[in-house]
Amino acid sequence: MKSFQKELKRRRTFGIISHPDAGKTTLTEKLLLFGGAIQEAGAVKSNKIKKGATSDFMEIERQRGISVATSVLAFEYRDIKINILDTPGHKDFAEDTFRTLTAVDSVIVVIDVAKGVEEQTEKLVEVCRMRNIPMIVFINKMDREGKDAFELLDEIEQKLNLTVTPLSYPIGMGYDFKGIYNIWEKNVNLFTGDPKKDIEDTIEISDLTSNELDELIGDDAAENLREELELAQGVYPEFDKEAYLEGRLQPVFFGSALNNFGVRELLDCFINIAPTPRPKESEERLVKPDEEKFTGFVFKIHANMDPKHRDRLAFIKIVSGKFERNKAYLHVRHNKNLKFSSPNAFFAERKEIVDVSFPGDIVGLHDTGNFKIGDTLTEGENLNYRGIPSFSPEHFRYINNADPMKSKQLAKGVDQLMDEGVAQLFTLELNGRKIIGTVGALQFEVIQYRLEHEYGAKCTYENLNVYKATWIEAEDEKSEEFKDFKRLKSKYLAKDKKGQLVFLADSQFSLQMTRDKYPNIKFHFTSEF
Repeated sequence: MKSFQKELKRRRTFGIISHPDAGKTTLTEKLLLFGGAIQEAGAVKSNKIKKGATSDFMEIERQRGISVATSVLAFEYRDIKINILDTPGHKDFAEDTFRTLTAVDSVIVVIDVAKGVEEQTEKLVEVCRMRNIPMIVFINKMDREGKDAFELLDEIEQKLNLTVTPLSYPIGMGYDFKGIYNIWEKNVNLFTGDPKKDIEDTIEISDLTSNELDELIGDDAAENLREELELAQGVYPEFDKEAYLEGRLQPVFFGSALNNFGVRELLDCFINIAPTPRPKESEERLVKPDEEKFTGFVFKIHANMDPKHRDRLAFIKIVSGKFERNKAYLHVRHNKNLKFSSPNAFFAERKEIVDVSFPGDIVGLHDTGNFKIGDTLTEGENLNYRGIPSFSPEHFRYINNADPMKSKQLAKGVDQLMDEGVAQLFTLELNGRKIIGTVGALQFEVIQYRLEHEYGAKCTYENLNVYKATWIEAEDEKSEEFKDFKRLKSKYLAKDKKGQLVFLADSQFSLQMTRDKYPNIKFHFTSEF
């Protein structure tokens, strides 16, 4: 048991969230660099660097320079095992990110110094706040001109409704960016602007009034830093670990991920204060990570991680106990036992087979179609972790087969991509036509691209005028009211993948009218009711 407790204390599992282009993926790369997991970090943007980012492994991500799917990366740093989930920032892939947030114990929020808090950041932080997930804020791109540090801290407090306390403080910014004063460790780190150089040694300055500071950064900058730090310490509360772990206080760091700057300070503080695996609510009871028996749940399914093999991987977050290779576990929804001979641990596209995994770890299991998102695995207990609902899509199109010879491949491809949660599939009751609904318009391109490159199937889309899809719940399915509803609205009715009835309203007005006309029928905007 001792070694199990030790493994548990070594684990940190966190997600990185932000608005697109704030620098999430670049930060992920630099964290891996410090963990010694990669020798050279790839950038997402620059064309000069031939190496792409490790965590963007899908071809479409490399072409667009954006992240489309959440990737899972693990590395060791100072004897702490760190699991990172790099999420897509683009709002068209927000569902993937919401799902990922059910599998992390804490979060790092990345904010661009010039743009400040953006809308996608607000939405994601709100989800974290609802679940009281501990958050650390990293303000990125300090080597560019941007907003003043106080202005930024203010904006974070107001727009994101957080209580912040800076644990590092920038010395100048943009052209005048000289470095960072680390409040947490009481030292100064000077900025050279040369990312090729290894990280400069930090210079310890515990006494800010000493002349040493003036010699290092110049009189004006030193004077400025002293004034601002005094102000900051007067305005912001002192760091309190309890408050941070309960989600009531958020520490802030400054840096420039592209230049490797300020990342080590973030990482050193993170492994000190971030929570070890946390308990999780299931429908039956609260499950604690140090329980002996294994439980875990599927939060993501990814088809074709390797285009040469048509494989599907189900990502499982381990909540309690030890997960062992070749041991039979109960798949609660199917009520049958399954064995896994090659569970994978991840490192972007590199996978290794693991014999035993602990709470906090993410394991990939090869899946032949047994798993859906939200499924629970246990050692025999009947547990159900609360699933993640499907949200009502915003964009709808008919999907048509462009190559009649490949209809089987198309059906299989669509089926697997929908299981992965890329989009939702609706089948019209009237004529059986297939409709794809997505949260963002970009997903249609991703689906088309992946169908062609991963399944060899071509599809075309036809526009469809639908305002919202709502799930239908009738008090009495035999009632005249329900029969009347089905008869009159037959051309707007469809079934989702689980066979639930869905009403496709063509406008806000018609949805409201339908609601008023049939008071005993409930219209839901998420699939979990």
